[in-house]
Amino acid sequence: FLPSLLENKILVAQHPLLIVANQTATLVCNYKYNGTGKEFRASLHKGTDSSVEVCFISWNTTIISSNSNKEFNCQGDRDKDKVIFNLWNMNANQTDIYFCKIEVMYPPPYVYNEKSNGTVIHVKETPIQIQEPQSAIPLWILATVTGILAFYSMLITAVFINYWQKSKKSMYHQSDYMNMTPRHPPYQKNKGYPSYAPTRDYTAYRS
Repeated sequence: FLPSLLENKILVAQHPLLIVANQTATLVCNYKYNGTGKEFRASLHKGTDSSVEVCFISWNTTIISSNSNKEFNCQGDRDKDKVIFNLWNMNANQTDIYFCKIEVMYPPPYVYNEKSNGTVIHVKETPIQIQEPQSAIPLWILATVTGILAFYSMLITAVFINYWQKSKKSMYHQSDYMNMTPRHPPYQKNKGYPSYAPTRDYTAYRS
């Protein structure tokens, strides 16, 4: 709501609060002016002392120009009795109070609005999405290599077990060999024992 005013005065009204959740804000500066100005300049300022000019737009009856502070992404536009500032790619550090300033540049006298109550723009933090690093080697290659290694591991294990069993069997047969050649007692060489039979040594069995 803008009350009636004397000639050559400017009144500005702004929305008190803007919540920015998608990094984009649209701030509307409604103004009322009943003077005879032909050239105007509207600017958006940041901070309680309006120390930072975010962007501005100037116009006359035929030409409109706009410019932005390099630290902001801002574009100004005008409509009947209002100036619209569009901001994008905003971050949480840009949360602050913003003021609209409307000026009559020509003809004299130079006129501008008294400071309004401003608009608090609250920029919410954008959640950081952590992406898991993707493997440089395709999954199917990893699966193939793993399968080949597993196959060769099983093959080597089977060969080793087979070799170990054969070695164990061979050692068992060697340890069970006994000399079956018949022997005869000493001093009894002519009692029915063959002449090739060696003499049995009974002393080996004595405890």
